[in-house]
Amino acid sequence: MRSAPSVSYPVGRSRIGRTILWIIWAIGACCTCTWRYQNDSNGLRWAMVLGAFVVASLALAWALRPQAARVLRWDGAFWSLSGARPMGMAEAAVALDLQGTLLLRLQEAGRATQWVWAERAAAPERWNAMRRAVYCRAPSLQDAGLPTAVAPAPRTPDLPA
Repeated sequence: MRSAPSVSYPVGRSRIGRTILWIIWAIGACCTCTWRYQNDSNGLRWAMVLGAFVVASLALAWALRPQAARVLRWDGAFWSLSGARPMGMAEAAVALDLQGTLLLRLQEAGRATQWVWAERAAAPERWNAMRRAVYCRAPSLQDAGLPTAVAPAPRTPDLPA
């Protein structure tokens, strides 16, 4: 099997990603207001619910903070990501595919997972190549013509007759 050709693609903020985060926040706001309306307690419970909502609001603000543009590259075997927290030999998996937008999970050995959005509008001329690379499996050692180590067969102990 042949590997997808090398491709570089700009990734960053996504309009759909922002919309999803705002919808989740709005649902949380509605749940908080509904809980407050249905419960008469004015004490510790309300402070905890309100505190959880404030923490969720701060998390939304952190998630929507401005970010510098990054470039995701496929070299035929591994993914790399430029930016503040670069990755060199990562594997990518599609978490959400909306045809014109992809949410990708990048994992590099020994590092935290990074999530990136890729949108067709960022580079429409390279979108199809990007999708092919994301869905292509990396070539195995056998596909590359490299020798693979063969593990010896497990030996069974000699049993007395």
